Amino acid sequence: MTDKKAVRGWMKGFPHEVLFVSRIFTNKDGSIGLLNLVCSDLTCNGEQVAAIYQKRWKVEEFHKSLKPNAGLAKSPTRTITTQNNHVFMSIYAVFKLECLKIKHKANHFVLLTKLFIKANQMAYAELQKLRTA
Repeated sequence: MTDKKAVRGWMKGFPHEVLFVSRIFTNKDGSIGLLNLVCSDLTCNGEQVAAIYQKRWKVEEFHKSLKPNAGLAKSPTRTITTQNNHVFMSIYAVFKLECLKIKHKANHFVLLTKLFIKANQMAYAELQKLRTA
């Protein structure tokens, strides 16, 4: 298997010919990773497809964080105005997480886990105060 080599082919359930590009990379732990990319623009070569995906990857990371970390999918809203507000605040929450990520050099999931642990510790301490009162 060659890194960034484009191969034309057909994908089940898709009516047009596409390009398949495999990316081979080394993970931080030294293991080898494989990322398979698909592109419908047959004029691209493997390098171009890899470059496009590299640019788009930040958008994928944003969407990955938006749903579970900002609660985008858990909207109890019914009207258009409240739905718009919920979407805006979810995007704003991910923006704030991104600022914290840069400041603390930790990803969104690590930051939220730390916040969750701290909140549980504070709640437990308050519970202990109430028991002794």
